[in-house]
Amino acid sequence: MIRAALFQSARCASRSVIRTQLPASRAIAPCLSVPSTCYTPTSRYPGIRCYSAPAGLSKTEVEGRIMDMLKNFDKVKDASKLSNTSHFSNDLGLDSLDTVEVVMAIEEEFSIEIPDKEADGILSSESLD
Repeated sequence: MIRAALFQSARCASRSVIRTQLPASRAIAPCLSVPSTCYTPTSRYPGIRCYSAPAGLSKTEVEGRIMDMLKNFDKVKDASKLSNTSHFSNDLGLDSLDTVEVVMAIEEEFSIEIPDKEADGILSSESLD
């Protein structure tokens, strides 16, 4: 896929050079000289696409993934006490090292990095909002 994008980018770049050398009569409609498979060069790399998610995760999705992760966490003593407001040490019986492991698991789950100052303040799943 990357190779195809690079080849398409090279083709578009070579055609954009040809397009700039056209007579003034065709310069009015430059899109006629480039096939529709190429993109109009708005930047230095005309044929490269950037993909991203249309929107972020909803709050219910995030809460569900965190709850599933905590249910499967082997050091949670009583999973029946697990809720959005349950405190890690008081309700779930996790010590400070376990809390660090939970924060690290959340970082891995969502591919994010939580700064240490903010990670120290996470004491319940409610404080993750």
